[in-house]
Amino acid sequence: MSPRLIIILVLAGIVAFGGGIVTWIVEQPRPAPVSGSGAASTQPASETERRKHREQFFSGDPERGVRGGQEMKPRW
Repeated sequence: MSPRLIIILVLAGIVAFGGGIVTWIVEQPRPAPVSGSGAASTQPASETERRKHREQFFSGDPERGVRGGQEMKPRW
């Protein structure tokens, strides 16, 4: 290999390495806010809203009978 080709390859490698470092530094993602840090705090729900949520999602719909429905059978 000629000395000129070696110098060109070394310079191209240095430029590519430097460009990669600059891109890595500039494009690093911002850290996500930690839960409980107050960054995205919400208003606490009132007791009636909490009760309504629990009744709606955890106790089921009292008008809909789901106990007598089809049950899944195991595949074995």
